[in-house]
Amino acid sequence: MGCDGGTIPRRDELVRTKKKPEQKDKTSELAFKWKHCAISQEALTKPIVACELGRLYKKESVLEFLLDRSKFDIAAQFDHLRGLKDIKELNLTDVPEKRSHHAEKGDSRSDSIIADFICPVVGLEMSGKHRFCFLWSCGCVMSERALREVKSETCHKCGKQMREEDIVLLNGSDEEVAEMRQKMEQRREQAKLAKKAKKAQKHKLKAAETEGASSGLTAQQTNKDSPSETHITESTESRPIKQPKRDTGSALHKSLTNGKSGHGTDDKKSKGKKLCIQDDPKTSKTFKSLFTSSEAARNQQQPNWITYNPLYY
Repeated sequence: MGCDGGTIPRRDELVRTKKKPEQKDKTSELAFKWKHCAISQEALTKPIVACELGRLYKKESVLEFLLDRSKFDIAAQFDHLRGLKDIKELNLTDVPEKRSHHAEKGDSRSDSIIADFICPVVGLEMSGKHRFCFLWSCGCVMSERALREVKSETCHKCGKQMREEDIVLLNGSDEEVAEMRQKMEQRREQAKLAKKAKKAQKHKLKAAETEGASSGLTAQQTNKDSPSETHITESTESRPIKQPKRDTGSALHKSLTNGKSGHGTDDKKSKGKKLCIQDDPKTSKTFKSLFTSSEAARNQQQPNWITYNPLYY
């Protein structure tokens, strides 16, 4: 059985036992979460963004995911990413000392413990050993210890107003992610209600403006109509009443008036009347003889029965 030579076999070599599941290295798992993108698993490079569930992404990979989700196998885990409004660019503070990730002596290997960013208030390294969070309003990243110890209503880095609802924990546990998902849904519902309220206010303002314009038009029309009516009444009142003409009733008066008017008309007719050609002293006798009003034409014989022309002999 291969036990010659004084070797002593162990129990697991003789009896089949259940294999224990492989345990993940916590340090390597934390380093992967804090230094790699959650979608593309690539190393994080600026600009770095985070979602409302506290996961870290490369902005380029998020844009690729939003453009074409079919390229990624784990698209169902990131269904909460609908657009650029669902992510926030992080305002990180770099480590002041430049340290290399490779060992100076011996075999070269990457050191996952070294962090690239630190907390601006306390100075803790953002490597996964300490809990970090960011503010959704401004995107500033700081440690949870700094928020707990240094309490204030404004951000410690940029000075903007801070609320408890805006605090999002980075790379939290499954229970904490479930709580943050509930907060995310509540925040989105509030945003929808605020949009509906704004739309309702806009519609009310438009309706009030239209009503005001219509009322102004009606008032103008009434104002225009009322002075015209008053003007009509005033004009009718100011006009003198026509009295009927008096009848003289006397024929003598009528005859006198008719005689006066007749003399006047005769004078006017005589003035406007043209002189006859036969009475004009300037015209010659030959020219006057051409017309039927001349004396020669008057003394002429009767017209011929054939032509009925008085000038025909």
